[in-house]
Amino acid sequence: MKYKLTKNKKTIGDVTLYQIEALKDFSDIKKGDLGGWIEKESNLSQQGDCWVSCRARVYDNAIVSDNAWVFGNAWVSGCARVCDNAIVSGNVMVYGDVWVYGRARVTGDARFYGDAQVSGNAIVSGNARVFGNARVSGNVMVYGDAWVSGNARVYGRAMVCDNAIIN
Repeated sequence: MKYKLTKNKKTIGDVTLYQIEALKDFSDIKKGDLGGWIEKESNLSQQGDCWVSCRARVYDNAIVSDNAWVFGNAWVSGCARVCDNAIVSGNVMVYGDVWVYGRARVTGDARFYGDAQVSGNAIVSGNARVFGNARVSGNVMVYGDAWVSGNARVYGRAMVCDNAIIN
């Protein structure tokens, strides 16, 4: 086991969240470090270097809840929220004030940050970047080296791939 749920808890709506604590050293996490907030142990894998961060800043309170799952070497930090049935995996970094929800998937080496949101059945993968105030929803696929940024809205059954930049 690499982490445990602490007795530190907070309630958002009708969901009770528990702060995590590292039980061993891994990546740049040290035994005893406090992490972010998860609803239950099934939200964060005990394997790999994945972590929900809380870097001792009041505004750094990442949350993973519902049936969401973070695994592999993925990091969720800042005020990011991963909820519903969303999955964050691989070497992904999700940070800032972002939301990943619905059945969305963020995988591979993707970066998802700023105030962006990904939802529905959307998939962000590869080296893709979604940031700024961008919204990706529906059955969208963003992959390869694609960037979706600014106030862009990508929805429906769209595919953004290769070196595409949508701003």
